[in-house]
Amino acid sequence: MPSQVLSKQSLEAQAFVSLVRAHASATRRLNAQLTAEHALTLSDFEVLLRLARAQDRRMRRVDLAEDVLLTASGITRLLDGLEQQGFVERAACAADRRVVYAVITDRGLAKLRKAARSHFAQVNELFGDRYDEGELTELGSLLARLGGESSEECEVPGS
Repeated sequence: MPSQVLSKQSLEAQAFVSLVRAHASATRRLNAQLTAEHALTLSDFEVLLRLARAQDRRMRRVDLAEDVLLTASGITRLLDGLEQQGFVERAACAADRRVVYAVITDRGLAKLRKAARSHFAQVNELFGDRYDEGELTELGSLLARLGGESSEECEVPGS
């Protein structure tokens, strides 16, 4: 029996392995492009995008960490780097001193807009070369269902 399990994976296991490999490949490629062209990681870009789309261009750091699937220490390290570059700043909450916001700066918004042009062009190329419009709609819907969320808008505000 154990050899059968190893030799014939379930459809679920095959789908999972394909998803993990596709994610690793796409992430590696997109991260390399962002780093080479804009000195941003994919995580940096996602944080800047979420802040740009947030009300008043700010989010509680704890909410931001949850949204980008990072730990509290992980988001702190990431935001520290973005702060040093002048792309993000901290802001206190007047109503609760324990709350700290991350706020995208004008410089960070400009960096995001510049990076977004080439990044989304590469995303379009990566997916557009492999899938037609119907397949992309279905793929987006299937992956959103797996993630427990609806598809997200990726447009950069004001661009």
